[in-house]
Amino acid sequence: MDKSLFWNDQDIDHRRIGERLKFFMFSEQVGAGLPLWLPKGMIIRNKLEEFLIDIQKKSGYEMVITPHIGHKKLYIKSGHWSKYGKESFKPIRTPKKDEEFILKPMNCPHHCEIYRSQEWSYKDLPKRFSEFGTVYRYEQSGELNGLTRVRGFTQDDAHIFCTVDQLIEEFKKVLNLVIYVFKYLGFLKYYVRISLRNPKKVDNYIGSKINWIKAEKAILQSVKEENIKATINYGEAAFYGPKLDFLIKDSLERKWQLGTIQIDYNMPERFNLYYKNKKNEKCRPVMIHRAPFGSIERIIAIMIENTRGNLPLWITPNQAIILPISKKYTSYAKKILNLMLDRNIRVLIDNRNEKIGKKIRDSEYNKIPYMILLGSKEEETNTISLRRHRIGDIGKYSILNGIETIVKKIKF
Repeated sequence: MDKSLFWNDQDIDHRRIGERLKFFMFSEQVGAGLPLWLPKGMIIRNKLEEFLIDIQKKSGYEMVITPHIGHKKLYIKSGHWSKYGKESFKPIRTPKKDEEFILKPMNCPHHCEIYRSQEWSYKDLPKRFSEFGTVYRYEQSGELNGLTRVRGFTQDDAHIFCTVDQLIEEFKKVLNLVIYVFKYLGFLKYYVRISLRNPKKVDNYIGSKINWIKAEKAILQSVKEENIKATINYGEAAFYGPKLDFLIKDSLERKWQLGTIQIDYNMPERFNLYYKNKKNEKCRPVMIHRAPFGSIERIIAIMIENTRGNLPLWITPNQAIILPISKKYTSYAKKILNLMLDRNIRVLIDNRNEKIGKKIRDSEYNKIPYMILLGSKEEETNTISLRRHRIGDIGKYSILNGIETIVKKIKF
């Protein structure tokens, strides 16, 4: 196999790979740190979202959508404005006096309002609200780095409202969900970090000491019961509660936080959230914040770097390409195209007036997993010649057997 076809297998920067494969782009006119997703990149995003939505449905999550902006007073109430206001985008002033909105830096206050919109019984809990919510944070220009650190990104966010008695069980369910997601995506080596308060700087956090102790104990107990190896970092907790983070290395061996799970006794107090217990008394729920991917942008960046752009077959934008050796075989190519589309394979035809060698090189360059070569012999015998990216020719198949060979490789 000609190794010159694999220029980009030596390239490990997701920014260059993403640009060459036309997954995403950045524009100075749009603004630094604000990625534009191109058609192929949208397929990757959509497949990841479909994958997680499917898992969440089976786990009792309900999907919601919240606006990209919120009233400033919402984030004053949650504590985000006092903590991050100086680093956020400036408020949006409306014609109405003293009315200000800000670009949403977090989804959790919106989800608290959804919970607060109706009364709940202990029989209704846990409530699990999930959203692919886009948030905005004004990162300093020197800190921006492709998709791994941006100013606008989409979190695979969810918030679970449960009773104290349900907390450990719910936390462990989320813990195992994150581990399942990582393994399915091929992240077999990850690091787990428990982030607790800095006991010497308690003013950096909201809420009572008792609530923090309960939350921290719950995380430590869950990790112990699930036999998870984790390090403990003091001072890295969120301002509203302790958290457990999953970290993955990029191509330069830098660790990036992806999945996160957080326990929060404080937000429910700030938003006066409650449910009715068996005695019809008002009780405060506990809130679990969780995001298995962390953000769509960051997990795609790490996947691109770890695979050099050779993404898993189920997620790759173009799973196969049909390469007729000349336009004489266009009709046969379309027949195969329709058979593959009927089986939900993402496929296209390269019908350019180019030599087959050029078409193969371009397909290798674009990291298309399967190439289907067609000529007179294939048309006469109702067969296809299959070629695999990075491997080469893998044989001649009857039409249906060849197509099913590809289908069986698609996991999701």
